[in-house]
Amino acid sequence: MRKYDLESRLLHGGDYNPDQWLDYPEILQDDLKLMDKAKANTFSLGIFAWSALEPEEGDFQFDWLDRIMDNIAEMGGNVILATPSAARPAWMSKKYPEVLRTNERREKMLHGGRHNHCFSSPVYREKTKIINRKLAERYKDHPALLMWHISNEYSGECHCDYCQNNFRQWLKNKYVTLKQLNEAWWGPFWSHTITDWDEIESPSPIGEMQVHGLNLDWRRFVTDQTIDFFEHEISDIRKLSPDVPVTTNFMADTYDLIPFQSLDYGKFAKHVDIISWDCYPAWHNDWETTADLASKVGFINDQYRSLKQQPFLIMESTPSGVNWHDVNRTKRPGMHLLSSMQFIAHGSDSNLYFQWRKSRGSSEKFHGAVIDHDNDENNRVFKDVATVGHALENIKSVKGMHKCAKVAIIFDWDNNWALNDAQGFGLHSKLYAQTLQKHYRPFWDNDIAVDIITSEQDFSKYDLLIAPMLYLVRKETMERLQQFTKNGGTLVSTYLTGIVNETDLAYIGGWPQELASLFGLSVKETDTLYPAQNNFLIYEDQKFVVNDYCSLFDVSTAKTLGTYGTDFYQGKPSLSVNQYGKGNAYYIGARTNSDFLDTFYRSLIQTHDLTNKWIVKGNKYVSVQSREGKQEVYFMMNFSEAPQSIQVAGRSIDLITGKKLSTTIQLEPYEVFVVKRENQQ
Repeated sequence: MRKYDLESRLLHGGDYNPDQWLDYPEILQDDLKLMDKAKANTFSLGIFAWSALEPEEGDFQFDWLDRIMDNIAEMGGNVILATPSAARPAWMSKKYPEVLRTNERREKMLHGGRHNHCFSSPVYREKTKIINRKLAERYKDHPALLMWHISNEYSGECHCDYCQNNFRQWLKNKYVTLKQLNEAWWGPFWSHTITDWDEIESPSPIGEMQVHGLNLDWRRFVTDQTIDFFEHEISDIRKLSPDVPVTTNFMADTYDLIPFQSLDYGKFAKHVDIISWDCYPAWHNDWETTADLASKVGFINDQYRSLKQQPFLIMESTPSGVNWHDVNRTKRPGMHLLSSMQFIAHGSDSNLYFQWRKSRGSSEKFHGAVIDHDNDENNRVFKDVATVGHALENIKSVKGMHKCAKVAIIFDWDNNWALNDAQGFGLHSKLYAQTLQKHYRPFWDNDIAVDIITSEQDFSKYDLLIAPMLYLVRKETMERLQQFTKNGGTLVSTYLTGIVNETDLAYIGGWPQELASLFGLSVKETDTLYPAQNNFLIYEDQKFVVNDYCSLFDVSTAKTLGTYGTDFYQGKPSLSVNQYGKGNAYYIGARTNSDFLDTFYRSLIQTHDLTNKWIVKGNKYVSVQSREGKQEVYFMMNFSEAPQSIQVAGRSIDLITGKKLSTTIQLEPYEVFVVKRENQQ
C-alpha cells in the first residue's frame, strides 16, 4: 500500500524553499522548531530549486536537499517533492535559447519569470528528463517522500517553429485530410481555405484570430501539449517509484474565482493520481459579501472533487494576504480557521500554504507566509496557523471521506472557449462560469451537495442535472442528455444552448432535433439586452427581472410555466417543462437574478426530496457541508460578520473543541463547528 494511503493525518504545511536560506543555517534550524509548534506535517520542496540543484550544466548538488529531507523525516513529516521545471536556471537559457518561449506576436522571450519555456523544445525536454530521473533515483525510497509535485501551475503557450509543427501534426492526426479540416473551419469564409498543412499558423494578433475553429483547436492543442509534457516529466518517475502518487497544482482565476480558463482540467484530471489546486480568495473585499465569495470557493472545491470523484488537496493557500491583488488585505481574526475548514468540508484532505517562510527579496517578499520576517511564533498569523494545525489533528478522522451529491452542474471547457469567442450576443455579458455559479448558489444556500462535472462524466448517478448555456454541444452529449432524462432524471438548461457543434459550426436547420424533442420546443432567436434594459419573467404569479438574454421559442410538447412580461414577445413562453420518458426537461429562456433561481430551484429541491435532513432550519450565511464514511461529519460555517443560528436534527459534539451542542446552534462571526452526532462512535 502507498505511504500516502497509510498517512492518517490531514496534511498541513506548505511550500518550503530552504534553497533560499542555505547561507543561513540558523534560519533552517528555526524552521524545524516552528514546524512542530505549528503542527505542520507536510512540505512541498524543490518547486523552483533548479538553480540550486544544478547550478551549472551537469553539476548536480543534492546534499542540501538530502539534509532537509532527512530532517523532515526525523520529525515524522512528509515531503511532496517537486520537479523543478517551472523555472529553469539562467545558464540553460543562455546556452540553449530554443528553450525560451515565443509569444503570439512571434517574439522570442528573454530569460526571466517562470513558465517561460517551450514544451516542444527537445533540449528542454532532455534537460527536464535528466534532472527528474536523478531526483527519482535518489529519493524514490526516502521515508519522507509522500507524493510527487510535478512542475508548478502549468500554464501559458508557445508559438515557436517547434510548436507550429507540432500543432500541424496534431491537426493532421485529428482531421486526416485538408478537406475535412476546411469543412470544420469553414474555409471558404474570407477565402481562408487551406491548401497545404504548412499554411497553418497558430492564432496571432498579427495574423489570423477570426477563424473560430482554428482558435478552438489551438486551445485544445495547448491542453494536449501541456499534458504531453506532463507525461514526459513523469515517465521515469512512474517507472522508478510506481507506488508514489503524482499531482500537479491546478488553479482558478483569482478575482472572480471561476474555473481556470487556459487549460481543460477535465482532460488533465485523467493524468494525475490526486487533484490539487491553489486557492487565493480575496476575503474581506468591498464588492461582495463574505457569503458570496464563500459560495464561489465552494463551487471550485466541488469541481476539483468531482473531476475524479475523490478527495483532493489544497496545495497552496495563504494564512494571511497575498501580493498580487490590487489591494492585499490580510485575513481578519477567525477567517483563517473558517476558510481552512471550508476546504476540508468540500472534500480536501489538506490545507497547505504558500509559503512557509517569507522570501527575503524579489516579488514574493510580502506574500503571506506562516513565518514572517520577524521570525516570531507569537505573530498573530503564526498563531492562527497553529490553531488550524491543532484543529486538523482533532478532525483527522475525515481524511478520505467522500461527499455524496444527487445534483450536478456541467462545466465544459470547450463550450467556454467557443462561447467566449462568439462574436455575437453580448460581447461582455456571456459570463458562462459566473452563470453556473449563480445556479450553484441556491444549493449552497440550502446546504445541498453539488458535483461540478464535465459533459463526458457519468450522468446516471444524479437526480438533477443542470446544464446552463451549453452553447457548444456534441451530438453524443445530446444523446446522453436524452438518455439521462428518459431514465427518470430531471434536466435543466437555458438560453444560449445548442447553437454550435464540436468544431464551432452552427447547426444547420436551427435548433438540433435531439434538443427539440428533449425539451419539447424549438428556439427561434435570442434577444440580447443592453445593460440598462430588462424584461420580466412571470412565474407562479410573481414578476422576476430579466437581464441580458431572452430566448424566443415555440413550444410543441412542452408545458409553459412562465411568460415574458413586456416587449414584442410579451406573453410568449420564457420557462417550460417537457416530460421525456420517465423524466422532465426544463428550459429557462431568460437570464434572471438570483430571486428567480432561488424560487425555481426551491421547487425542484422539494419535488425531488433533495433537502439536507440534518438541517431543520437553515441560514443562508451558515454553510453546512458533510463528509461521509463510517460516520457522517458536518461542517457548520458562519460566513458573515454577525452572529447567526441554525437548527439541526439532533445533538452533536464539536470535534475541534469537544464541546457538546444542542439542536439550536449559535455561531459567532466567522465561527465554525465540525461535528458528529452525539451517539455516533
